Amino acid sequence: MTEIASLIDTLAAQERALVFPTFDEDAALEIGVQLVTAARREDAPVVIDIRTPDRVLFHAALPGSTPDNDHWARRKSNVTLRYHRASMRVGEAMRAKGQVVGPDLGLDPLDFANHGGSFPVRIKDSVVVAAITVSGLASIDDHNMIVAVLSEYLGVQAV
Repeated sequence: MTEIASLIDTLAAQERALVFPTFDEDAALEIGVQLVTAARREDAPVVIDIRTPDRVLFHAALPGSTPDNDHWARRKSNVTLRYHRASMRVGEAMRAKGQVVGPDLGLDPLDFANHGGSFPVRIKDSVVVAAITVSGLASIDDHNMIVAVLSEYLGVQAV
């Protein structure tokens, strides 16, 4: 198995493990605050964004983050909400096929970014209802911050 295939399998396993029994505004706030706490502990200059397809449920810009991080968060969230997968998983799958975000896939790079840092909120026995996004670190670090917080929040051993 190639390194990319192994990473894609790990990302898919994380998505299967980190499923929510329910999700609402209170859950978004609690997870958002936990992400802020984790980011501050690491002195991470990030933007944290939790959104549904139609509205933002939580947003925080920590010291050192820039307006560009807000745009990256929106673009990564769009990938997660469109494909119902972690933005990193979508990106790795595209790279494995030699694809890029662009007109060939019907994706405007100004609106979509297939880099790590957005994770789907999937309700058990249902669909993806939101995206949790971190932007400001390396793609894998953005992704891993979310996975660590969600593992703790959901009481699931990290994959």
